[in-house]
Amino acid sequence: MRLGIVVPLEEPRTNCTSVGSDMKEMEENAEENKVTKSMKISEELDRKKKCQMEIKMLLDRLHFQDKNQQKLSPADFLQINLSMKQDHDTSEKDLARTFLQKLMMLDYRTRYIPVQDSHEVNTVMSIPILENFDTNDDDLDCLFSTSVDIDELKDTHVHPMDVQMAVFHYSDNFLKQSMVTKLSQCQYALPLLVPDPLTMDIEFPLWTFRQIIKTWKVTQVQDDSNGVMTCMPICKAETPMVFFFRLDSPSVSKSELMNTMINNRHSTFFHRNCPGSTKSCYLMDGVAEIAWYCPAGKHNDAFTDCIAFCNLHGDALLSEKQRDILIEKSSVNVVLAPTLKKGHESSIVITNLYKNPEPLIILIADDDCNAIQMKKGKYKMGLKDRSLSDVSEQLKKIIAEVLSGQHKSFQLETMAQVSGVRVDEDDIFCQKGKSAAMKLVDLLQDMDVTKIKDKFLPCQGKLWHDWCKTNKELYHHKGQTEEEKSNNLKKLMKIRQDQCTVSCSEVMKLFIESLSSLSSTEKEYFLKWTQILIDALSSNELLTILQTYDKKWSEVLILKKKHDKSDVLNSKQTELEQISKTLQSASFGLEHIFREMGQIYEAHESVQKQRKRGQTDWTKYPELAAELMISGHPVELMDGDAGHVPLKWISSLLNEVIRKLGNRRLFVLSVLGVQSSGKSTMLNAMFGLQFAVSAGRCTKGAFMQLVKVSKEMTTEFRFDYILVVDTEGLRALELAGNSTLHHDNELATFVVGLGNMTLINIFGENPADMQDVLQIVVHAFMRMKKVRLSPSCVFVHQNVSDIAAAEKNMDGKRRLQEKLDQMAQLAAKEEGCNAECFSDVIAFDVQKDVKYFAQLWEGSPPMAPPNPGYSESVQDLKKIIVSKASQSAGITLSQFNNKIQDLWNALMNEHFVFSFKNTLEIAVYRKLEVQYGNWTWSLRSNMLSIENKLYTRIENGKLDQVELSYLFEEISKTYEQIKEDLTTYFDDERDKEMLVQWRGRFESKIKEFNEELVRGVKRKLDEVIQQKAACKKLDDKKPEFENKLLQKSKELAHKLKDKDKDEEELEKQFNSVWSVWVGELTADTKPIQDITLEDDQLTVLEELGFEWDLINACKNSDKYKHISRLGNYFQYLYPNKHQEQQSQQSGDNVQGKGTRGQGVFEPIRSLIDDAEKESLDAIKRKPVAVRGYRLTYLQEMAKIVKEKVTEFELKNKYTLKKEFTVDLLLYVFHRAQGWLSESHNKFKENNDALTYVENKKIRYYNIFRSFCRGNSSAVVLGELICEKLKVSLVEAVWNKSAIDLAGEMRCSFPAFSGNRLNLEKHVLKLLAEEENFDHFITYIRHPRKHVESFIKREVKKYIHTDHKDKAANILKRNVEDINKLVKQALFMTTEEVKTQNGETETWLDKFWSLLKHELTFDTISSQNFSDINNFDFLKEEVEKGLARIINEMNNSSFNKMTTFRMKPDQILIDQLCKCCWVKCPFCGAACTNTLEDHSPDEHSVPFHRSTAVSGRHHRHSEDMSLEFCTTNVASDRSFYTSDSEQPVLYKLYHTAGPKYASWRITPDVSKLAYWKWFVCRFQEQLEDHYKLKFENKGEIPDDWKTYSKEEAIQSLDEMYMCE
Repeated sequence: MRLGIVVPLEEPRTNCTSVGSDMKEMEENAEENKVTKSMKISEELDRKKKCQMEIKMLLDRLHFQDKNQQKLSPADFLQINLSMKQDHDTSEKDLARTFLQKLMMLDYRTRYIPVQDSHEVNTVMSIPILENFDTNDDDLDCLFSTSVDIDELKDTHVHPMDVQMAVFHYSDNFLKQSMVTKLSQCQYALPLLVPDPLTMDIEFPLWTFRQIIKTWKVTQVQDDSNGVMTCMPICKAETPMVFFFRLDSPSVSKSELMNTMINNRHSTFFHRNCPGSTKSCYLMDGVAEIAWYCPAGKHNDAFTDCIAFCNLHGDALLSEKQRDILIEKSSVNVVLAPTLKKGHESSIVITNLYKNPEPLIILIADDDCNAIQMKKGKYKMGLKDRSLSDVSEQLKKIIAEVLSGQHKSFQLETMAQVSGVRVDEDDIFCQKGKSAAMKLVDLLQDMDVTKIKDKFLPCQGKLWHDWCKTNKELYHHKGQTEEEKSNNLKKLMKIRQDQCTVSCSEVMKLFIESLSSLSSTEKEYFLKWTQILIDALSSNELLTILQTYDKKWSEVLILKKKHDKSDVLNSKQTELEQISKTLQSASFGLEHIFREMGQIYEAHESVQKQRKRGQTDWTKYPELAAELMISGHPVELMDGDAGHVPLKWISSLLNEVIRKLGNRRLFVLSVLGVQSSGKSTMLNAMFGLQFAVSAGRCTKGAFMQLVKVSKEMTTEFRFDYILVVDTEGLRALELAGNSTLHHDNELATFVVGLGNMTLINIFGENPADMQDVLQIVVHAFMRMKKVRLSPSCVFVHQNVSDIAAAEKNMDGKRRLQEKLDQMAQLAAKEEGCNAECFSDVIAFDVQKDVKYFAQLWEGSPPMAPPNPGYSESVQDLKKIIVSKASQSAGITLSQFNNKIQDLWNALMNEHFVFSFKNTLEIAVYRKLEVQYGNWTWSLRSNMLSIENKLYTRIENGKLDQVELSYLFEEISKTYEQIKEDLTTYFDDERDKEMLVQWRGRFESKIKEFNEELVRGVKRKLDEVIQQKAACKKLDDKKPEFENKLLQKSKELAHKLKDKDKDEEELEKQFNSVWSVWVGELTADTKPIQDITLEDDQLTVLEELGFEWDLINACKNSDKYKHISRLGNYFQYLYPNKHQEQQSQQSGDNVQGKGTRGQGVFEPIRSLIDDAEKESLDAIKRKPVAVRGYRLTYLQEMAKIVKEKVTEFELKNKYTLKKEFTVDLLLYVFHRAQGWLSESHNKFKENNDALTYVENKKIRYYNIFRSFCRGNSSAVVLGELICEKLKVSLVEAVWNKSAIDLAGEMRCSFPAFSGNRLNLEKHVLKLLAEEENFDHFITYIRHPRKHVESFIKREVKKYIHTDHKDKAANILKRNVEDINKLVKQALFMTTEEVKTQNGETETWLDKFWSLLKHELTFDTISSQNFSDINNFDFLKEEVEKGLARIINEMNNSSFNKMTTFRMKPDQILIDQLCKCCWVKCPFCGAACTNTLEDHSPDEHSVPFHRSTAVSGRHHRHSEDMSLEFCTTNVASDRSFYTSDSEQPVLYKLYHTAGPKYASWRITPDVSKLAYWKWFVCRFQEQLEDHYKLKFENKGEIPDDWKTYSKEEAIQSLDEMYMCE
């Protein structure tokens, strides 16, 4: 039976002492107590001294001994460190850190941390064993002994509350605040008055309470209705306060008694019977703790309203100051005394309390009296032989009775006014931060909270939302795409200008000034205070709106269940929508101010407006935000209200982070799940983050926060930070009815794409809810697979009722796997790909990648503590994440920045997969292309050197066959080195995870290139060998010709030796006999005739049946030379009946134009290109240089062209005029003419004896003249040697210089030193700089031809103008090298012949043998020089001639280079133009992939062109088509293919046929200034060229005309930089 409250009129029980007499005795003993006071002061001083020594020892044990030690801060724990990996037992030195880490994870067992002793023994104290005694009497003595002298029985571990308070004392104010907030969430009592352990000064840590929000419902007993919800900062709450303290040391635990009143299942206040408690607790005496009881609005609540309970630890007689302060503030005082006797030292305190008007409850430990009311508000109760639960129940009734009447209220903030107590908020940094925040918030006072954002943050409201809406329209065009796009861009700019106009309100000015001027600590306080004060403004109104929303939502649900479709339901839903808008307007926090910063920055950056006087410097905003992000503040990534990512702001912010930290590597962890499923709570617990979780402040959009990897962990990870991305919930109520599914899919795709790992948070076990989330998530992962992104995932199943049941978990996992597989199949069907199960979409193991979480609360809120199982789950999940993360290289900050841009730009489009452009992947691939170019150049340059050497040996007759195996052997060293470099690159490059997808392809491409290079050189050398063989007849005669000519020249000279002849006479005499000599020598050979190509061309045309008049007219008009560059081909077309019908139906009255207009011209251009290529390829395969020209070669070319034209006419619905065929034939003949003439001349030069002998005339005239002048044979032979050497030396030097120059330009010349894309950029730049329309047309029609021309021009300019000194140095270096080689040969030859007493023939043989591998030469007959015996003189003569040759070569013009076999421009063309040249089927832009065959990768180009550039126009009209294909693919427009009358949607262009499917054209909303400038600059020329007009639908938008040439060129740099 429970005891009732005894009223004062009732007769007191006999065993209770009379209250009146007790009081009288107490007064009598007061005087006696004064006598002993002085003694007690002395004892107290000794006690304090001893206590301080013990505290110092305690701090030593916890490693807090250093007085100058820097205090712990949140940054110490906002990082991944080693301790989180440790097992359960902790050493004493790690106790503090472990305590904090567990606390941050909401593990209330942080008070009970098992500790290893110094010998690493487990926590359970080993039981001591006494030594054996000899007699039984000794055993009995020990048995009955009251004090066993064993040290091990003394307390050896640190009291849990000592750990807590030590951490508290050694933490800075921010960590204290986090710590106290977490203690509050763990339903623990919080430090209210804290004595300094050394100085004993008392501190009131008000700051630590500032973030604590308490929620309760006041129980409505009378009307049985739901309680009134209250949610407010606990600092502001006015509640009763019940103060408990003890006098002396009663046997009953006061704290334990308080726990039974507040929460009998949880130790809110630590007490002596808690696990880990010890007798020695040094830091808690004098500490006052406070806790609040918060009712749930239920009938079984202990109290009907919120009550504060304050507990003073230790003997209150020794903590007089704290006791008096709290007695003054309390509503009810509860004192616990061991006894109530006269003369006891506690009697004075109790007497004073009894006289005090405040309610008093005296609990007497050694008394067994029932509860009795002594007088109004004064109670006493005995505790002897009473259970705590009985006492607790009676106390509750007494307190409830007392508080039901008038009582004093307690507000935490008023404690700051108590004198003699230090308040932490008095800190100067805190005060400065608060002062700055107050100035800002003062502007907002007394305002309707729903109007604050409109007035002070105008940039993020309607203007920003309108901007987002218009920006999305850029990706979803309906009508005239370019006109619509241009109008939308104007709208966007107008909105940005309006934002600039209204930006920088007083609130923003004060905010920015504070961020800019305050120190880092002051800034932290400022931000905290701003959030606290802003929350105070809006919290009440938010709560009211949420309650109204909840009520209205319930009404709507009831009507829906009734299937009510009346106007009432519509009305309620409209009201609900309005409440939702009000809720959005009333939501106001720091994130909105930062959002405004972002919008102000974006607006000004877009407009590039100069800052006005009084405005803040918007260019500094990203730096300010970056500093906060680095310090651990969350940053808004996606605006949840607008559903948009402010790309410019985020990009600039991350660039600032990079500038400050360097381009660090990140592991990105993103989180997805249903709204209010505990995502943010989980992340905050896991990493100690600061994501908003309070009521009414659910995450909107997406936020990101950096978590640093500690130094000791950097060896285990390949990244420096974990970046956590928290998102708003899927299926958010606020978005109900507003494209919820689209928004969820967008959000899921975005965060899944960003993350290296995604946590999918599932709440509860409702199958319907789970299915919705899984469907969204699987779709997101499917998209990632299709765009080659491969994040990992972990499923977190929260709020599971029984996570310990393994069988149930297995069944849950099985059901989850089935659902995922089912969703994967559905998603695959929708996305158009194959997937039978979820693991086909993403690497997933249901056994390892699913984590079950216990319920968050252990009981029912608001008084329930967090479930320890939840904390364990958080810890386990964290280990899983860290383990998986350790296997990832992550991505750099810049790559993450690019990824945000790529994902968001793609998401703006209707088709994400086709729209996604992975900038990071593109950048890695482009870098690989550059590397590939370096590897192939190494192979090519080495093979050119090999080719040179072998060519020399062939020409010297020393080699008549080249084996492939020999060439492979020669190149093998370089090839093996390249393979090694390639392996190193793919293994060691930081992006190797991404590179691996191309490894096999590039390995095979290098192999193919090497083989092709070898086979190509073999083909060239085989041709040289064939030519050499073909010339054998003449070569065999050459020594005879040379010998006879030499002999005849010598004889003629001897005849005229004694006669004086001038130069003219000598020449006349020589000429008179030269023709006779030639006739004699070539009498038995037939001369090779020159060819007449033009006559042959006309003959072939006549043979084909074309009329002579037509042939003659075409030939004379010369227009055939430009047939491939024509803008249109109307003049060559016959309109057929089908066309005429279509034209009449469409109203098209333009003669000769078909239904597709320019559509027919593209196939004609393709026909011309194909005919040209195939016929030229065929002719170049003919051995003209070996066997000479034949008429049949032209006939074969004509046959190819004719067949091509016939095939075209059969395939298409168009008939071509004969004039076209004739012009096309003349064109391909014209293109082949140069090559045929050059090849035939080479053939004639190598095989015609007459030509050969005639070419030697000058040589033998010089010999003749030398003999005439009386020169010795040595002099003449020296001249002859030098003449022969000169030809060989010059060829060798120029060939080597060509290779070296090509190599130099390949490495150092910007246009040639990168990949194909880089070359394209420089080509386009030069085109713009020159502004030559004809060059543009050549580039547009024949990009490769133009690029080859560009390379030739740039090489010429490099050699002759820009870098002529560098080119001259290369030439001089090679001249010097060859000079040294010849001189060395001369020296060695002469020395050897002198030693051997050799003759002229020996000297010549030796000399040529030393040079035969480097130089080509013709043999010299020695029989005419047998009289030479002074070989030193011969050497000197040769050296003299050599010096002249060297000097001549050093000063020779680079124009000569074009006449030699190796040409630097051709070498570079071979290197740089062996790439992809496939043209976009819409705009004609050439693919920029460096690999010629890059399958399976699709063709792509950084930016496409306006289709007007290639002459496309609107169907059935002369109006130019301005659209860009990158704009069209995001529209609802259609196009027609050349062979079909069925329209195809641009967005489905992949379905239009192979040539369309092979292209990847991603939507692009950038300005594309280059081609817009081109269209405007050459408008008239384009109209004239294509015979079309920029009118009506083709009218050029005004904004196109604003672009300058400089902006066009700059856009190239910007666009190609993105690539």
